[in-house]
Amino acid sequence: MISPSLLSADFTNLEKEFKILNEEAVDFIHLDIMDGNYVPNISYGPGIVKSLRPLTDIPFDTHLMIENPENYVDLFADAGSDILTIHPKTTNHLERTISLIKSNGIKAGIALNPGDSIEVLDYIIDELDLVLIMSVNPGFGGQKFIPSALRKISEVKKIIENRNLDTLIEVDGGVKIDNAKSVLGAGADILVAGSAIFEKEKTRDNIRKFKELL
Repeated sequence: MISPSLLSADFTNLEKEFKILNEEAVDFIHLDIMDGNYVPNISYGPGIVKSLRPLTDIPFDTHLMIENPENYVDLFADAGSDILTIHPKTTNHLERTISLIKSNGIKAGIALNPGDSIEVLDYIIDELDLVLIMSVNPGFGGQKFIPSALRKISEVKKIIENRNLDTLIEVDGGVKIDNAKSVLGAGADILVAGSAIFEKEKTRDNIRKFKELL
């Protein structure tokens, strides 16, 4: 499955970008939410997400790179998010925040940064719909894929298979056409791609190239 990251889209012409995403029937649209505290960048909030929702029926895959996400879960759920993914270290009560997300009738995920251990999954993975493995340090698009992410993908895949779970593995950061096969081969289910998809006059072709690999 493919989840284009809107952060790399042309924000001066989002209706055109969404038209392409709709016509090419991508699986998800990845929304990067950054607060300038957890990561050194600021993007947009629930108001923008709500304004985008009428442009498509494609599920919104919303990645919260923010401190205290529990304070914003209801807002992003009401804005139209279909999946909310949080970082474990941003909340004091991880299980409670995951439960809060799911109480809104949407799917819940957690994200692991390149330096994060997978041990955090041990007591929570049974509650998750998604594990997002960051293959770059979060905060900015266009970074180079960190190869050690492939081993982490494989390790998480083994946990999911051993527990007979339906949890999906998503990978975000430096995913390109030339490394997508390796990422999928390691066990990924969903590829997040930003700069590798949104490119002037080439977005449609780039989506189709990814779909051929999938």
